[in-house]
Amino acid sequence: MTHDDIYPRICSETGLTCEGCTAETARQVAAVCKGLRGKAIGQLFVQIHPHAACARMHTHFAAQYREAASPRQLTLAMAAVA
Repeated sequence: MTHDDIYPRICSETGLTCEGCTAETARQVAAVCKGLRGKAIGQLFVQIHPHAACARMHTHFAAQYREAASPRQLTLAMAAVA
């Protein structure tokens, strides 16, 4: 059994879904790394999620990052803090 076989199972056993994990990671990255584009988002995804089993979530991560980094989302987050 390889790490690629084990890794999604470990996440699932701890209550993580691939969608939830990458969405939350993308929101956290957007909060601290503003203005990333294209390849930079992809490179950061691979550094955070290096396992081959995670690779299929690249597009989801990028979309979630862009949504979280949008000016509207930043305004809503700032309003919630105030």
